[in-house]
Amino acid sequence: MQKNTEPVQEAINITPSQQMIASSMGALLTSFFVTPLDVVKIRLQAQSKPFIKGKCFVYCNGLMDHLCLCTNGNGKAWYRAPGHFRGTTDAFVQIIRNEGIKSLWSGLPPTLVMAVPATVIYFTCYDQLRDILIRSMPERAEIASLVAGATARLWSATLISPLELIRTKMQYRPLSYKELRQCIQSSVAKDGWLALWKGWGPTVLRDVPFSALYWHNYELVKQSLCQRYNTLQPTFAISFTAGAVSGSIAAIVTLPFDVVKTRRQVEVGELEMFTYSQKRSSSTWKLMRAIVIENGFGGLFAGLIPRLIKVAPACAIMISTYEFGKSFFRKLNNERQLKSL
Repeated sequence: MQKNTEPVQEAINITPSQQMIASSMGALLTSFFVTPLDVVKIRLQAQSKPFIKGKCFVYCNGLMDHLCLCTNGNGKAWYRAPGHFRGTTDAFVQIIRNEGIKSLWSGLPPTLVMAVPATVIYFTCYDQLRDILIRSMPERAEIASLVAGATARLWSATLISPLELIRTKMQYRPLSYKELRQCIQSSVAKDGWLALWKGWGPTVLRDVPFSALYWHNYELVKQSLCQRYNTLQPTFAISFTAGAVSGSIAAIVTLPFDVVKTRRQVEVGELEMFTYSQKRSSSTWKLMRAIVIENGFGGLFAGLIPRLIKVAPACAIMISTYEFGKSFFRKLNNERQLKSL
């Protein structure tokens, strides 16, 4: 009975605004620590297989995808670091030496513009929904995290999707705010308001199952570790471990949808960059069939190791920071309550 009532007590002690602050800090720290890893990874990938001039590619720091365009044909794509990287450490050193340390955080500003509000909506909705579900059906508390995770991600993806469209347009073509407004107005006039949610389908197909699996496994692993170490509240290490494990499992299961979403992003980016066409790309299932025909079933799981390398630490940092923030506010609220008594 105690494990069912504990989340309810936590929700009473922590206000939604405090949950928002905790999730914001998690998004900031995750972006700060993981972005350099993905910048270096993309540089090393470009070195082994140079990007072709005019081709788009996607990189992701664990929170947000970035659509980029190769703007020259010298094999160095979008960066200026000369020479040959001998490995990860050498790449860090050369990038800092030739471009400055700020280059390790390329793409961070648009990440924060998108990641912070998306994460705030996502994590706050998850906690609130999970507590409501546990109170309304305590006999089915084990599925509360699964349903709440899927629903919270669906809401956040739907609300943030128009901002994602704006960010993508500004990435592949320099636009003033007036030009951006005109571009959006023309899209809406031609395709209706649903044009603002272009790309929503592949995003939901990847992120909703990921979130459902992630939160369900996270709660199970966290509960198991708490019982093993005889603690009611998860420590930073427990949250970090549970986040990494559950994130890895969810990343493996949903990888085919990530492969499809990446290909679709690149395809749409190149179409709009060079033809400004409104042509609709193939459906998710047609793209999956095409990938299987071209590369076999294994093609749906391409890039598994790189995805795990970025998703596992991103999930671990995000959830452990979030849990630490909630623990801090819970303790603060309890102290205030004691003083008032």
